[in-house]
Amino acid sequence: MFDALIVEKTAEGETRAGVQQIDLDRLPDGEVTVAVEYSTLNYKDGLCLGSGGGLVRSYPHIPGIDFAGTVEASEDDRYAPGDKVVLTGWRVGEAHWGGYAQKARVRADWLVPLPDGLDTRQAMAVGTAGFTAMLAVMALEDHGIKAGPVLVTGASGGVGSVATALLAQFGHEVAAVTGRPEAAEYLRELGATQIVPRADLSETTKRPLEGETWAGCIDAVGGAMLARVLGQMKYGASVAAVGLAGGAALPASVIPFLLRGVNLLGIDSVMQPYDNRVRAWERIAKDLPMEKLEAMVQPATLADLPKLGREILEGRVQGRVVVDVQG
Repeated sequence: MFDALIVEKTAEGETRAGVQQIDLDRLPDGEVTVAVEYSTLNYKDGLCLGSGGGLVRSYPHIPGIDFAGTVEASEDDRYAPGDKVVLTGWRVGEAHWGGYAQKARVRADWLVPLPDGLDTRQAMAVGTAGFTAMLAVMALEDHGIKAGPVLVTGASGGVGSVATALLAQFGHEVAAVTGRPEAAEYLRELGATQIVPRADLSETTKRPLEGETWAGCIDAVGGAMLARVLGQMKYGASVAAVGLAGGAALPASVIPFLLRGVNLLGIDSVMQPYDNRVRAWERIAKDLPMEKLEAMVQPATLADLPKLGREILEGRVQGRVVVDVQG
């Protein structure tokens, strides 16, 4: 028997989450069984812990869209008992039971070997958010980051925090957008050189182009803010779009693409091919400043997650929540 955070739906259609003890026979099919050591809290997890947000297919359910741990049993030659592994994406924690349990059973294709230089706690301090941030940075690099400040929207969140630290580590001037003035010092400690109030970018404008300001952008907000930012990009600069906290609609003009050659790069971390996953995790192990990563971490246990799930949906979680699943 082992502990798991189970989300159930009542006869009245309400969802409730609590820690229960279950046995291995209840885990879904998969080639590899992992003793989960750490997981994290992401916006999707908040949705799955609450209303489901259309993400959960059936109940009872175990959320947790990422985890790191040690292989206990494997039917796949790529993994053996004792191997350290990390998982992000593949709709684990949404359609498939996830990391909010002391054991998980998944397909071998979904796992990545933990790279040298990272332990399982550090890997989940990075987690899906940090993995997504690294994918976004790599996409900007692949398209050539221009000289000048790089904008990070939603900068005090999980993706934005790691993106800020990474860009600063690589020598870029980082302009961090936040709606929380109290987060300014935190963002400066991560390496931001400029704090941009969210209100400065949250309103739409009738002008399709404004002054060429940003050499690149990692955008976790979407919606009206992304539309506004597109009109402020330098010629040939790129925006890596990683989220939609501000809405899925994009009230934008095609003018920035046609007259300034701006690139809008979609970043998918869920179905990312294996080779690029390995590349991203190796870059994380090599390049992410771990001392800055530690400053982002808020520790938690399984029992803390229902409350934290509500808080992340309300925008009240800063940095990275690392869940000690065995604690």
